[in-house]
Amino acid sequence: MTALDAIVVGAGPNGLAAAVALAQRGLSVTVLEAAETIGGGTRTSELTLPGLLHDHCAAVHPMAVASPFLRSLALERHGLTWAWPEIDLAHPLDRGPAAVLRRSLDETVRGLGADGDAWRQLFAPLAHDYDALAAELMGPPLHLPRHPLPLARFGLRALRAATAVADRWHTPGARALFAGVAAHALQPLTAPGSAAIALMLVAAGHRHGWPVAHGGSQAVTNALAARLTELGGTVETGVRIRSLAELPPSRVTLLNVAPRAALALCGDRLPARTRCAYARWSHGPAAFKVDLAVAGGVPWRDEACRRAGTVHLGGTLEEVAHAERTVARGRMPERPFVLVGQQYLADPVRSAGDVHPLWAYAHVPHGYTGDATEAVLGQLERFAPGVRERVVARATTSAGQLEAYNANYIGGDILTGANTLSQMMRRPRVALDPYSTGIPGVFLCSAATPPGPGVHGMCGYHAARSALRHLGVPTPPSLP
Repeated sequence: MTALDAIVVGAGPNGLAAAVALAQRGLSVTVLEAAETIGGGTRTSELTLPGLLHDHCAAVHPMAVASPFLRSLALERHGLTWAWPEIDLAHPLDRGPAAVLRRSLDETVRGLGADGDAWRQLFAPLAHDYDALAAELMGPPLHLPRHPLPLARFGLRALRAATAVADRWHTPGARALFAGVAAHALQPLTAPGSAAIALMLVAAGHRHGWPVAHGGSQAVTNALAARLTELGGTVETGVRIRSLAELPPSRVTLLNVAPRAALALCGDRLPARTRCAYARWSHGPAAFKVDLAVAGGVPWRDEACRRAGTVHLGGTLEEVAHAERTVARGRMPERPFVLVGQQYLADPVRSAGDVHPLWAYAHVPHGYTGDATEAVLGQLERFAPGVRERVVARATTSAGQLEAYNANYIGGDILTGANTLSQMMRRPRVALDPYSTGIPGVFLCSAATPPGPGVHGMCGYHAARSALRHLGVPTPPSLP
């Protein structure tokens, strides 16, 4: 058998991105996927009723539309198009109007009233510098910065707790809006470094918006796979790999798996230091997903929510912080933080007539075995009275089912690892090349590697660069 140049295990966005980056340099590449459908967390199907398209996990894509690697691929040639809602994000409150994040910084500032100027002071420079920051932050942490001043300004704030950064605002709306975005990290809002993800996501929103993929998130997967095929690469589904020994011969192997899975695949071949680092890798809180088919759409009390692609349900900053702290301590809050996606507002093909798909998930404790459906519906009913009467079908996915669906989601952790400050700084281990497993020619390319979770493909891209250096193949220039 003629050896391949490269084998990639796992056909999620990072695995496919790694395969494309290798194939672009003329390597022969095969991607092996255990599931029957490629995409990992980036899949779309009819989960409730025929004709209604629901994203399985990843749904809204500020990081994908801004990804230096994905943007370099011109994936629109392979059917990927982005669609933006009128309002990117709304965060309703029990009293007063919803706080709103729009792509336009000026419009967002006007809507935040007395806190608008303070919002502008923080996010105008970050949005202006976002693409330079993305080039710095979407790669290995140990590197020579090309944009040191924007990076330093960002870092000083990113290392702080989200609650500390939010102290610059005084109105409930602005504070809640920031808290809801910070909650995407699935960490207590009082933890050091919990501001980082919020700063990047808000800045990305003001620079590029929070779009969805036309036809569903599967379109991102399909476009990457089409580009790989165009370059001569192949994808095989239904192939579950339990050991490196099961793989056909290749010059390099890239693993789009969580560190614990890499332990099992690599066994005693892993050097002791790598083995210890992967064994220490911790997983964070889980998600409990509820997909609904809603006749006539959600009857939000606040008009802005009816036009928003994403809605955060959690109330005030204090309520969101309490819910996230409770979940991190392993307890289920009465009112969990809930993310809601109304992708059909920007992409009407996902609906069937006047019945619309609603995507939602609650933050729950790691490995949660209970049923959070009523908690999710309760938060919806809180801000959209009467929504229960409009639900004509539903599908739920527990933390355990998420892990069964994607083996990287250990305990229902959809981020492939806890976003603690220490773990973010050493993902997945302290090394000049964090993608190297220490086994010659074997590399890790999952969301556990820098820059971490999100549909951006940058983990796979940088792992591919490490593999190319190992092979002595010239690497492409650094992305802008």
